[in-house]
Amino acid sequence: MVLVNSLVLMAILGFGFGMFLAYSAKKFYVKEDPRIELIAKVLPNINCGMCGYPGCDAYARAIVKKGESPDRCVPGKPTGVTAKIQEILKLSEEEAEKRLQGQE
Repeated sequence: MVLVNSLVLMAILGFGFGMFLAYSAKKFYVKEDPRIELIAKVLPNINCGMCGYPGCDAYARAIVKKGESPDRCVPGKPTGVTAKIQEILKLSEEEAEKRLQGQE
């Protein structure tokens, strides 16, 4: 009987904590600008740090949120990354979201 009570208690606690985590994830969800992900996909993703940021994702975030210059990616210059980033920056958040959903 102790085993059954323990199993029932653990099941109830697991379900309760799972529901709490699901609620918390919805309640505290932070929507990020979709242009960040588009720019991160355009960058070469070698995380070299030549731009002054620890990786391509951090650089993409700095371009959108801090207004960092889009021409600091040295490995991406020969492939035209700067022009692609400038094109993405001209998009509104809604247009960027549509383009991002169209890619996937």
